[in-house]
Amino acid sequence: MLAVIKVRGSNKTDVGIKRAFQELRLTRNNILVLVDESQMGQIKKAKDYITWGEIDEEHLERLLAERGRIVGNKPLDDSVLKDLGFRSFKEMASKLMDGSIRVKDIVSLKPVFRMNPPRKGYHSTKRTYTHKGALGYRGKEINSLIDRMLEGGRNGKGEN
Repeated sequence: MLAVIKVRGSNKTDVGIKRAFQELRLTRNNILVLVDESQMGQIKKAKDYITWGEIDEEHLERLLAERGRIVGNKPLDDSVLKDLGFRSFKEMASKLMDGSIRVKDIVSLKPVFRMNPPRKGYHSTKRTYTHKGALGYRGKEINSLIDRMLEGGRNGKGEN
């Protein structure tokens, strides 16, 4: 499973790239979506505006617990998990990782995760990750970026 994060704005971009953002549900900066490898064509089309990599199960569990929302903008908590048929965030994350369920199969779960900008910022939003920037494929290093984005907030406690 891939985690895709929009890093740059889409003003003055090609129509094809804007359509790729719509199909990936990347409407704003610092939005994270979970996709599978079948959407790699859309990811490659928008590669100059996003970063992506393979998320691990531990970070997916933390992401669901801290940033998961259901319809009505209510947080994803234990009571909602029980209604959805899961015992814990760990079980939900493991089923998402092994492919037995997909994000869109969970009816009331919002498919996007609104993140804070990363602590200490992006290094450069104009360069690729291999050239000390923030864009493009970063592999397992996406997990460290997700950690920095989950810390977020001005006081480092996730509060603004």
